Amino acid sequence: MKFTIKPLQYEDYDLILTGWWKAWGWEAPNRDFLPQDGKGGIMVWDGDTPVCAGFLYSTNSKVAWVDWIISNKEYRELRKEALMVLIESLTSIAKNLDNKFAYALIKHNGLINVYEKQGYTQGDSYNKEMIKAL
Repeated sequence: MKFTIKPLQYEDYDLILTGWWKAWGWEAPNRDFLPQDGKGGIMVWDGDTPVCAGFLYSTNSKVAWVDWIISNKEYRELRKEALMVLIESLTSIAKNLDNKFAYALIKHNGLINVYEKQGYTQGDSYNKEMIKAL
């Protein structure tokens, strides 16, 4: 199956992504918490069906943060394959931007397996994610 990869559009956050986070029982991050106000990532499509999306943060070091991966809960057929394409594509973009490392902060075991298949290794375990709204 050939997937199409498209840059995220501003309207994708409201029309697609927030519904996906809700379907999985997760709270959607605020749009302004995401890179480029919710446009700093890509979405994988199977024909006219959006399958999964993720974001890429740039830093002031040689580290890119590949994260906020989310998928269409109703699409089951090739979800794992689409997630592999998504992580591979985001990682490739990070490398092409001259980063030396790609970083992800994830808890979901299925997604951890996808990252590991893309060559990511586990760092230290963490107990709490700490965020402060300014």
